[in-house]
Amino acid sequence: MPRVIYNTASTLNGFIADDANSLDWLFEVESPDAAHHEKFLAGIGVFVEGSTTYEWVLRQERLLQEPHKWAGYFGDRPTFVFTSRDLPVPEGADVRFLDGSVEDALPAIIDAAGERDVWVVGGGDLAGQFLDAGALDEIQVSLAPAALTGGAPLLPRVVGARTLSLQGVEQRGQFAHLSYDVRRG
Repeated sequence: MPRVIYNTASTLNGFIADDANSLDWLFEVESPDAAHHEKFLAGIGVFVEGSTTYEWVLRQERLLQEPHKWAGYFGDRPTFVFTSRDLPVPEGADVRFLDGSVEDALPAIIDAAGERDVWVVGGGDLAGQFLDAGALDEIQVSLAPAALTGGAPLLPRVVGARTLSLQGVEQRGQFAHLSYDVRRG
């Protein structure tokens, strides 16, 4: 069965985006070797994200103006976007909009993933909804040598120490990459 993994980058003080929902702070940090990301992507069957993340990616990468770039980022994998609004879709992209609870959407997401895993790309609240539904299996966070005074939090939930089990720590360039399994029950 596919695992549901929240994999993201965060500032040292726990923000994934600044007050303007920008990731400019992240791109100031030297990128680690792409091999880790490619290995991770090889195991992913589905992307899941909230509308803020989706719209940011569309703008940042100019995917509506240059839809051919979509395949370079997402391949032929479906992308599920949780939103209550009508949003544009790059030509040729497999984007599926969901309006409702994670619990209700989970069977379709898992089915679309096949034998591969589900990547909850962001945001933090959406990852929290997966956690609330008992559907989050793993949290991977790459801590950047940066801090912000505010913005979108990594995981806006109270999560006790008994919920997470540290599975790995490694240096990836200027990032500290942490992996946690989510304990259930």
